[in-house]
Order: sequence, then C-alpha cells, then structure tokens
Amino acid sequence: MSWGIALGSNWTAILQVIPGSDVPKWFNFQDRFEKRVHVPNTTTLRIDDLTLGDSGLYRARVSYSNGTEGDQDFHLTVYEPVPRPEIRATVPSLTPGWCNVTVECDTTGTRENLTVSWESEGLPRELEQRPSVGPAPNPWTLAVTLPLSQPHASLTCVVSNQVDQKTATRGLGDVCGHRQTTADPLPGILVAVAIVLLILGAGLYLWKRRGEKKNVEPGRGAGSQEGHRDPDADILYAELSQPESGDRRDKGRGAPDLEDESPLTTVYSEVGRPGQATVVI
Repeated sequence: MSWGIALGSNWTAILQVIPGSDVPKWFNFQDRFEKRVHVPNTTTLRIDDLTLGDSGLYRARVSYSNGTEGDQDFHLTVYEPVPRPEIRATVPSLTPGWCNVTVECDTTGTRENLTVSWESEGLPRELEQRPSVGPAPNPWTLAVTLPLSQPHASLTCVVSNQVDQKTATRGLGDVCGHRQTTADPLPGILVAVAIVLLILGAGLYLWKRRGEKKNVEPGRGAGSQEGHRDPDADILYAELSQPESGDRRDKGRGAPDLEDESPLTTVYSEVGRPGQATVVI
C-alpha cells in the first residue's frame, strides 16, 4: 500500500507501507511529514499537528499480487479554530415601547470558511421567527426592533465552520440600556421647587401686608388726627386735638378772645415698630 498526494494534475507518492514492517518507505516530502505521519497499520495513515498547508487530495493505492491496482481518494481540509465573536451595537433609536438597533457579529482574523447565524431568547415567537425588520447588508449584521417590555431577552450570534463553533450573547438590557424603565427625575424636582417657592412667596407677601395694616391703624378717641414721621427714628407721631365748636369757629373770624378759651391740650401718640413700647404724652 502506498500513499500519495495530488499536486495540481499530478499525483506524487509520499511513502509506501510494507506489510509486517513498522517503518514506511519514504519517496517524497520526508522532511515535511516524517515527524508528523504515523502508520498504525497497513491501511491507516495518521497526520498530527495539521496545518493549513496540509489541505489537499490524498490517494491510497493498493497493489494486488495479480498485478492490479486500486485507488481511493481522500479530501482533507484543515480549518483554523473559530475566533470568539463579539456583538457590537449601534446607538439605538427608541420609539414608544420599542428599541430599534443594528447589531453586528464581529470576529478577528479572516471570515473565510466561516458561517454565522442568529438566535434569540425571551422574545415573542413572531420576533424569534423573523427578527430582522429590513434587509441587512450581510449576514453578519442584523437590524432588529426589540420590545422594551422584554428587558431579559437576548440575542446570540453563532459563528462556526465544519469542525468548530463559537457563540456570543448580548442581553436586550445591554443593547437598549433599559431606557424605558428610567424616568428623568429633573422635571419632577423642578416642579416641586417651583411649588415650594410659590408657597413661600405668598406667605411672605401676606405677612408684609399684615404688618403694613398694623402700622397705619388709626388711634382711638374723638378728634382729628394728624400724622408725623420722624425720618431718623422711623417713628410715626399722631397729633390729636379736640374739634372746635361752631361758636368757637365764629369767634375766630373776629378778634381772638384768648381769655375765654380753655387751654388746649395736645396729645402725642408715638407708634413704634412691632415689638417696641408705645409712649403716650
């Protein structure tokens, strides 16, 4: 039994396995395969530590004692390990009850021989079946409308090749930021402050009005009252005098009769500020 590899349109023998011998007979590529190729038995070839360059078409040729030969071809494809993906999201646009966002399943290195698919969990069944709301530029990008009423829902991108698979999951709360559940406290605070200031202003206005009424309250007793204010001490004086009778007013038109008149008495009432003593002279 001999093993070979196809290089283009040519077939090149690598080694020959002799029945009853543990050591193969090398023809070509001994430097490349000798330390990595093993022949556990006559019909088995094992290659360790595969590299991308080992991919190709291998052929096993069997030579029978009657002079006939039979060939069996084996296609070997070597894949790199799938890189771990990461879900990136654009800045979402929020509408009432919904989060519109575009997510991308990103990987490092080449995407050759890789396939990607999307899975969802915790979403309504109709969205799980048709998560995309519009044509995506490529299968690595997904445009979705996610319900804000499902904060624990998640999206998963699955990256795989024929021999390996890696996944990345991102929650709806991470993508849309739970903005539907967080109310801005600033408007409420401003309204509360405005109400408090309005109440304080109304109370201050009423208190000042009440003080003004006390300051201008007329003094008790008969007679006229004339007010005077001391500019230095801010004290209000009220001068009270007895009214003149009709006869006395007539006498005033002629010569004054001071002897018949009774002495006049002037009363000063000092009205102080609230909290000060009141002195009557």
